[in-house]
Amino acid sequence: MTKKSIDEKISSALDITPADEQKSLELKKPTEITTTKETDLNVDYKQVRRNLKDLISTGNGAIDGILNVASEGEHPRAYEVAAQLIKVVSDTNKELIDLHKKVKDIQKDDVKLTQNNTTNNAIYVGSTNELQSLINQGRSSAKRIDTVEEDIIDHE
Repeated sequence: MTKKSIDEKISSALDITPADEQKSLELKKPTEITTTKETDLNVDYKQVRRNLKDLISTGNGAIDGILNVASEGEHPRAYEVAAQLIKVVSDTNKELIDLHKKVKDIQKDDVKLTQNNTTNNAIYVGSTNELQSLINQGRSSAKRIDTVEEDIIDHE
């Protein structure tokens, strides 16, 4: 009779295959998930929007319930709670609208960052008179005064 090792005894007691007979498992390297800023923005936007809409619908249901309690009990505190709840739902609606504006601004900023603006600066070196002559060539040629005159000298 052969002696069994501890691993074999445990394996037979638990009715499993011994560790040395098990196939070795290959560990796969987890695949990297590459996300872009745009997809993250869209996913986050959808999640926040869904959460805000859920909060608004839950708040509307709570408003209906607290108004029923307030009208039955006619207690001032119940009306105060109803007013606070209405304000919270109203603020949540405003946050939903602000969310749209913020996402639009973020997308607009991304577009601005990718644009290339080229500025060409031209420098003119010369006198004002020369610049005006260049700009108004038709006008200045009509007014041109010939400064060169011929002197006629009679030699007798």
